[in-house]
Amino acid sequence: MQITLLQMIGQFGGILQNQLFPVMSEELGPLSNKQEQLIRTLAILGLEGFVVSSQGLVGRPPSDRSARARALVAKAVYNFPTTEALIDRLNNDVALRRLCGWETVAQVPDKTVFSRAFARFAADQFPQRVHAALIEKTQKGRLIGHISRDATAVEAREKPQVKPQAEPEAVKTKKPRRKRGEPKPPEQMKRIERQPSMSLEEMLADLPQCCDVGTKTNSKGKKESWVGYKLHLDVGDGQIPISGILTSASVHDSQVAIPLATITATRVINCYDLMDKGYDADGVRKYSVSLGHVPLIDRVQRGEDPVTMLPHEASRFRERTAIERVYSRLKDEFGGRFVRVRGHAKVMAHLMFGLLALTVDQILRLQT
Repeated sequence: MQITLLQMIGQFGGILQNQLFPVMSEELGPLSNKQEQLIRTLAILGLEGFVVSSQGLVGRPPSDRSARARALVAKAVYNFPTTEALIDRLNNDVALRRLCGWETVAQVPDKTVFSRAFARFAADQFPQRVHAALIEKTQKGRLIGHISRDATAVEAREKPQVKPQAEPEAVKTKKPRRKRGEPKPPEQMKRIERQPSMSLEEMLADLPQCCDVGTKTNSKGKKESWVGYKLHLDVGDGQIPISGILTSASVHDSQVAIPLATITATRVINCYDLMDKGYDADGVRKYSVSLGHVPLIDRVQRGEDPVTMLPHEASRFRERTAIERVYSRLKDEFGGRFVRVRGHAKVMAHLMFGLLALTVDQILRLQT
């Protein structure tokens, strides 16, 4: 008889509560709620399987990268705004320090060592690989009813890249007229039109990733701008982040829908794709159908006649609020609001460490 996901999580929680926590309480003293949350997170992630300890330079002890990885996860769980706050807590909290893997204060790395380790994790896409394996382990055999897709602003502390101005054409040449039924050449296609014929790697490489200025309309109908990036997520039922992509802030949401759907389709099976008006494009809708999904996209009103969903569609579409709660938790509880690093790779790694902690927390909530 195959064990379901809820049964597996229930057994895991029972082992933690009845066996592991009492033993660790005897060793470390009474555990706080945050310490228990960190233990659950580290136990499920199994970071040691993704980190290889490397031998340091001659005369130096081996460098244990897994301890630094656990500390960066702890930074997200505790919602520390800076690395300095993490180091200060490690120096004063014996239980947290030992949970990360250091027995004495002298073993805790300084800020420069943490910075180099984080840069290496970002370059290797370490948190992305851990998250993909976590989804593979916990969600692969689960039929997900709804995937909610949306993006959120990520403010960064770096200068926006200036977009190069187009050089004026000396002589304007008349474009050749296409015959009826003749496909567009690639240079005349929009990004959404090119993406279905591209590989995932090509689609991701084609998306802008530099820091720039983004503008969106808020809930009150007013436009607001920010400098930084934009995080795009697919979130399944139970508020579990399935996949994510980080782009420049100026990238339109619809241009990331197809590569994001491609990643999600390799990880889980779902029935409905829920998207707001920013994804109202025929190319997005057709690609969702090609994956065997039912797209429910809030349509933009083009004309005088209002466009409304059928009652059963509107009922399902309300499930899309799950992704808004995920973004809120990521920013308020798991460090998403404290982006202090610069560059696309490092910003994505910072957000993914927070998403790792958030994903584990949501998976464990399924048992309640």
